[in-house]
Amino acid sequence: MNQTHRALRGTLVGVILGAALTLAGCASPAPQPTSMRDPAANFGAYKTFGWDDGARTDASGQAQPLSLVENNIRTAIASELKKRGYEEAAAGATPDLLIDYEAARAEKLKNNPIRVGVGVGSWGGNTGGSVGVSSSGVKNVTEGTLVIHAVDPARKAEVWQGRVARELGKGGAEPAVVNSAVAEVFRDFPARAQP
Repeated sequence: MNQTHRALRGTLVGVILGAALTLAGCASPAPQPTSMRDPAANFGAYKTFGWDDGARTDASGQAQPLSLVENNIRTAIASELKKRGYEEAAAGATPDLLIDYEAARAEKLKNNPIRVGVGVGSWGGNTGGSVGVSSSGVKNVTEGTLVIHAVDPARKAEVWQGRVARELGKGGAEPAVVNSAVAEVFRDFPARAQP
């Protein structure tokens, strides 16, 4: 290999490493779910959960029917709580934990950063390289946010709160998206000790 090929190869390796480091620094990860827990709460004492339906009544106090999305959210939350050893309270019984949630969707602008691609190749005694650059752009996306609350009705205090946001596709809040988001936000929810 002659001096020119070595110099070209060294330059291309430097360009590749520089571009990789630049792109790694520009990449922004998806927002992570967050949760907060009351340190005074004794999760070992909680066995059952139920739904706080107080906010889902009309002016006359009549319960409002659940939408398809709300039903998907409740099913996903109940599944995660049951996986952690909690049982749904029987109708009319006072649960140890009241579960409530808020769901919202908002239109947001998503910025697509400039992307740089680098390619290097060699065949025989020939070495070549290429650099490609795409332009940045902005597009409208729909983002869904879900906030879940666990309240101790005996203490009248919130003992856990989880929050997750996801970009929704054209189909909206599909059950698979809801299940995945709820599973992620419940990662930090305390499991019951099994007897």
